[in-house]
Amino acid sequence: MLRFKLSKRLIIFSLAFLLILSSISLVLAAEKEIVVLSINDFHGSLAPSGKNVGAAKLVDAIKTEKAKNPEGTIIVSAGDNYQGSAMSNLLYGEPVSAMFKEMGLELSAVGNHEFDWGIDRITKWAEDGGFTFVCTNIYDKRTNQPVDWAEPFVIIEKMGIKVGFIGLATPETAYKALKANVENYEFRDPVETIKEWVPKIKDAGADIIIALTHLGAFQDKEGNISGEAAALSEVDGVEAVISAHTHQSVSGLVNGKPLVQAYYNGRSVAKLTFVFDENNKLVSAEPFLDDLYKRPDTLKDDANTLAIYNKYNEELKPVLGKILGKTTVTLDHDRYAGPSLLGEWACEIMKDKVGVQIAMTNGGGLRVPIPAGDITAGILYEVMPFDNTLYTMKLSGADVKANIEHGIMNEDIGWVQIAGVRVTYDPKAEAGKRITSMSLEDGTPVEMDKFYTVVTNDFMATGGDKYNFDNALDKLDTFIPVRDAMMDAVEKAGVISPEKQNWLSEAKTGKIYVVEVGDSVWEIAQKFSTTVEKIVVLNELANSRLIRPGQKLIIPTE
Repeated sequence: MLRFKLSKRLIIFSLAFLLILSSISLVLAAEKEIVVLSINDFHGSLAPSGKNVGAAKLVDAIKTEKAKNPEGTIIVSAGDNYQGSAMSNLLYGEPVSAMFKEMGLELSAVGNHEFDWGIDRITKWAEDGGFTFVCTNIYDKRTNQPVDWAEPFVIIEKMGIKVGFIGLATPETAYKALKANVENYEFRDPVETIKEWVPKIKDAGADIIIALTHLGAFQDKEGNISGEAAALSEVDGVEAVISAHTHQSVSGLVNGKPLVQAYYNGRSVAKLTFVFDENNKLVSAEPFLDDLYKRPDTLKDDANTLAIYNKYNEELKPVLGKILGKTTVTLDHDRYAGPSLLGEWACEIMKDKVGVQIAMTNGGGLRVPIPAGDITAGILYEVMPFDNTLYTMKLSGADVKANIEHGIMNEDIGWVQIAGVRVTYDPKAEAGKRITSMSLEDGTPVEMDKFYTVVTNDFMATGGDKYNFDNALDKLDTFIPVRDAMMDAVEKAGVISPEKQNWLSEAKTGKIYVVEVGDSVWEIAQKFSTTVEKIVVLNELANSRLIRPGQKLIIPTE
């Protein structure tokens, strides 16, 4: 009897368990998972170098992820795909398009750097790469319609789910691209544009709308997300945002909606996972960031992409591998950190090439430092990936000052780089009023109403980065590429050892002290209640032990 009761209970328990299991299976079977993998700001980073994992490993990582859900995965890019490396630049993006085709890229936003070589190549990039450019807010001024070389939106159906992508470009493109390449286009407000188009995409049948953008975003240590792209999350009907442009790692929620940005140069891959119920209603949306550069030992090369890379690398090796000379020092550069040794060296080359008094270039035009050692043509292509040319003019002292002011502590575009004019500034002063002194190389003060010979690049000369040379006289585009001037200078010198000249430096304020016999920097620091370090930095002392009687030192007063 007991055995019968136990068997009966066991049967009932088993049946209940099977019923629950089958219910769970039905629920799971009814749910559908759509995954969107994205990269951004690849900038032609095909070769593995430092944190850049390279094209072959990036493609393999994306293929591996897609293999987990082959029927429900969509691969996209958020723009700035091509310009940036020597291999891509010399071949105008052809190797990147080949990589995209192998990767299975379906869509791309339009980045500001997509305009660097004009618009004629955009259609071919899409054809060769097997993808579609998508952008809603770039209008052709000649037709007052969205541009015809990109789709305003695209709906991709996966597993019965219609995923709508709306493309948006940054309005900053209007001044961050060469004027001649964008003058026929209007870059409309992203938020107002997406509000206008969301109903149209819904009417076209989209179950979900994702903003695929080249708009910036930032994320702080607490996880809070800000920037242009974040504002899109407040728009009804937009369920997720893919951002770019600011080269940041972003993965989180804004207004309960996922927002991602996958760093830059193919170092990371962003993943948006959407779960839908049996009625194609969105159940959940989750962001994730796979930082490939943090797990290099787990990555492997995709054989097909590696073959593509090796093919182009062999073709270009005679050009890119050519050693032009060498440098005994590293030429550092970070456009947001201030004037750099690379910036000064570049400006001095520009100035000497055309024989003018003053040179200035935008910090963003120089992309990477030059390490100590051999300087190859390939390195200089990476330093100066743009085909900018030397542009000469006569400029009043007032306009020289105004343009340098524009490039001091400018968080949007970075620092201006100069040579031939010694400028000091007060970092505590109001923007536009920071310069405290200006003098030419021979010490002659710059006069506001006097004209000086100046060289810049054609990007700046035509309003790029909001520099303004409208009042200049005798403007002339020499059509000499800045990069060629650099190459010539290195080849002629053989070996370079540039030293920082501090053409643009912070004004030194403090009390003047004349060194007496027996003084040491430590004793002087104690006397004035400051530190040795502050005196050394303020006076640019190479050796704190080497001071001489009669030498004038600036003593910090704060």
